[in-house]
Amino acid sequence: MVYLNYTNLDNETQERLVSVSKKNVEHKFGNDLKRYAEEHHIEYDKLLEEEALRNLYSYDYVFNI
Repeated sequence: MVYLNYTNLDNETQERLVSVSKKNVEHKFGNDLKRYAEEHHIEYDKLLEEEALRNLYSYDYVFNI
């Protein structure tokens, strides 16, 4: 669960969420993503960024108002 302050949804907070998501995705699927990127000639960092953004939809958010 991700706890957010409703009044603080600026770019810094969004970048922090993407960073956390990247770490999560890389921890879970890093080797598979690297293998997929090599097989399909895709830049690994770009693939990781896309998967991290998709991963954000799987989080449960709690907004403090």
